[in-house]
Amino acid sequence: MSRTYEVMYIVRPDVEEADLDKLIEGFEKNVTDGGGEIKTTEKMGRRRLAYTVRKFNDGFYILMTILADGSLIGEIERRLRVSEQVIKFITVRTDEEDKRLAKVKAIRDTKVKRSALPTAAPPVAEPVEAPVAPEAAPAVEATV
Repeated sequence: MSRTYEVMYIVRPDVEEADLDKLIEGFEKNVTDGGGEIKTTEKMGRRRLAYTVRKFNDGFYILMTILADGSLIGEIERRLRVSEQVIKFITVRTDEEDKRLAKVKAIRDTKVKRSALPTAAPPVAEPVEAPVAPEAAPAVEATV
């Protein structure tokens, strides 16, 4: 049963660009050889780490979105763990979240948006003339 996973791993900052590309291709080849499918691979660049990991303060972040079985993900995690160049990794299953978001979106699409409803113009009130005071009424002055 194939599921969608996001695998993010951090590579040591002292790795050359060519070696980094070779490492990424190696992990992609492991996924495809194992029967998985790579949806996307994103090199997020060199970033500062939140805390020191194996005496490194920064590293190259790589995010892979994979469609694969759980056994293949276990193998990929094993390879990430034994690779000297990878200092940290995390794997997250995202298919359940995708299903939940699709369900919420479908519910929202069925409801009518208030902004889409035609708005009726408010009735225009005609100006009302103020009553005219009789001329004979004496003016009242306030004394303080």
